[in-house]
Amino acid sequence: MKKIITLILSALILLPIMNNLMAQEKSDVEINFHGFVKTDVIFDTRQNLAIREGHFFLLPLNEDLDDNGDDINATPNFNILNVQTRANVSISVPDVLGAKATGYIEGAFFGSAEGNINTFRLRHAFGKLDWGSTVLLVGQYWHPMFITECYPDVVSFNTGAPFQPFSRNPQIRLQQYIGDLRLELTAASQRDFASVGPDGGSSIYLRNAVVPDMNFGMQYKFGNNLVGAAAEYKMLMPSMEFTYMVDEVATTLKTEEKVSSYAVMGYAKFATGNFQFKAEGIYGQNLTNMTMLGGYYQVQSSEFEPTYSPGNLLSVWGELIYGTNVQFGLFGGYSQNLGADEEFVSRSYARTPDIENLLRISPRVVWNLDKFRFAFELDYTSAAYGTVDYNDHGLVKDAEQVSNIRALIAAYVFF
Repeated sequence: MKKIITLILSALILLPIMNNLMAQEKSDVEINFHGFVKTDVIFDTRQNLAIREGHFFLLPLNEDLDDNGDDINATPNFNILNVQTRANVSISVPDVLGAKATGYIEGAFFGSAEGNINTFRLRHAFGKLDWGSTVLLVGQYWHPMFITECYPDVVSFNTGAPFQPFSRNPQIRLQQYIGDLRLELTAASQRDFASVGPDGGSSIYLRNAVVPDMNFGMQYKFGNNLVGAAAEYKMLMPSMEFTYMVDEVATTLKTEEKVSSYAVMGYAKFATGNFQFKAEGIYGQNLTNMTMLGGYYQVQSSEFEPTYSPGNLLSVWGELIYGTNVQFGLFGGYSQNLGADEEFVSRSYARTPDIENLLRISPRVVWNLDKFRFAFELDYTSAAYGTVDYNDHGLVKDAEQVSNIRALIAAYVFF
């Protein structure tokens, strides 16, 4: 009986203390919840390379002729989807080491594969320490070559891909501000957006190379305008073993052969009044993991052990925007497949290696009504398909254009 009375008295004494501690903890932590609900109504004039039931559009598929010479892929399609609906939580916690400490979590109902579309998928999850002139970010966020201050503001969920880098990566990013100049260094891994290799798309090639995706960037702001540049170095190990035949006898050996690649980019944004202009250009190698064209090639060799050569790509885009409540926009992009560094290649690990070039023009109109938005966009994308010449750097020959027109209507509710 005495034990029960003691427990009751202890609880009565500790309860107000715990309430005060919890109230104090809550006051030190600030949590804000935001997001939007989006409905996309989509019509395409042909079959396309796209994911999540056509929602994330990249480019039109090549002709697929039947026995009568009719193109099977010249079949239109239609869909209504809400998978881009998104929610995020921003968190502020007490200062750490003299820095403002925050966290951020964001997800959407995009799913992680075609089979689980409509399920919740992690987009961003990171913590950040901000000392004012120095900022440290640790977690999953946009790839450092996706410039959050300068990217296509299109209605389509592809956000300008495959003409500009589109990828989210676990990373460690350090930013240093010197007046209006920002310098940043990033080491990143791969997760949802991965390189391609003998076993398909996977992060294993970067992991086995034991070197993170390294990036350096700089950006200068003046007023509402900015200019910037970035560079990337990436190393992959496509396979841990190789097999060769001698007198019909198979021999399997370990290999540590790697393929290295680089990319450089420049971008600019100018804004005055209701007018904005954005532009970006990237010259790079093996950019498949950034949802762009290209990849790398296995090189023909007299030796048994395979070697690899990165594929080269040039891609540029520009965008004009005018207006606020009623906004008009025009996006244009162009990508050119420049082939591999080596002359003779035997196979490719790339996205659509048989495309010589890619062109997109997409006008749009957006009507903003406080927390509601209507948008309409027409997207004309043309791909030049041809034959890969493996004896000439993997360049594409005898290319012919195949085009798609996408009409997109979107409705948003922001909260």
